[in-house]
Amino acid sequence: MSTKAAHGRRFQGLAPRAKEEILARLRSIEGHVRGVLRMVEEDAYCIDVLKQTKAIQSALDRVNAMLLDRHLHHCVTTAIRSEDPRERERVIAELLDVFQAGGGPR
Repeated sequence: MSTKAAHGRRFQGLAPRAKEEILARLRSIEGHVRGVLRMVEEDAYCIDVLKQTKAIQSALDRVNAMLLDRHLHHCVTTAIRSEDPRERERVIAELLDVFQAGGGPR
């Protein structure tokens, strides 16, 4: 199933298994964040909170790596094979934009 992204390009979606794995990880992260919220509300020791936020960041990094892998193997590969040089430049610019903004996997 394809959906139209905010920038006007089509997204074919994740393979069902990959999508479920990413959703499961995100739901787990969501629960973890709720736990950290409770810790802060209950004035937990700062180091304990920091350990939990680092764990959340690591989990998000894993999700980012999964999404990047899918993007490189599908979207970027398709664009690189395209005969349209503007499409190739667009996907390169997108990746540079994400990584220069500090939003990519570490």
